[in-house]
Amino acid sequence: MGIKVLKFGGSSVADALQLQKVKKIVETDPERRFIVVSAPGKRFSDDSKITDLLYLCKTHIDNNLTAAHVFQVICDRYKMMEMNLGVDVNIDKELEIIRENLKPGVTSDYIASRGEYLCGKLAAAVLGFDFVDPAGLICFDERGRYLPDQTDSRLSAELKKHENAVIPGFYGSDMDGNIKTFSRGGSDITGSLVA
Repeated sequence: MGIKVLKFGGSSVADALQLQKVKKIVETDPERRFIVVSAPGKRFSDDSKITDLLYLCKTHIDNNLTAAHVFQVICDRYKMMEMNLGVDVNIDKELEIIRENLKPGVTSDYIASRGEYLCGKLAAAVLGFDFVDPAGLICFDERGRYLPDQTDSRLSAELKKHENAVIPGFYGSDMDGNIKTFSRGGSDITGSLVA
């Protein structure tokens, strides 16, 4: 049996309907075993991408403004996706952890990565696949430089443990466990690393 890695971008995972389409695509070929997802993108032309909303939260925090109203838009979107998919990933608890971490000093990398993280949780649930968090597997140094040898070793060892898995794109962590991201569009890089 071969292994195929698929990467789905923001518009492909924008809402529950799109994630159901992802499920149909994945299920048509049993060799499609590892799935990399981006954060949800725009559902319609005037919509916002989740990553943009997360960066907006960071901007509010940095300027001593409340990010509560922006974060609520993000929460509502993920809760709706969970409900419409008919899965239970305890999205409320996941969102509460992120809300607790939204405070002065939080890094842009951490905030931005949560879009992929939450989408990965939902995609894994709808597909019935394992969820594999790339933090600790995709490695960066303290300056945010990608570490290929450590990544290859750790990611390969982890993926051998899973028949099927969803891996959020765009981020990993440094050796101290701090979330680090690739530049925008970095989920494509994650897809190539998993492959």
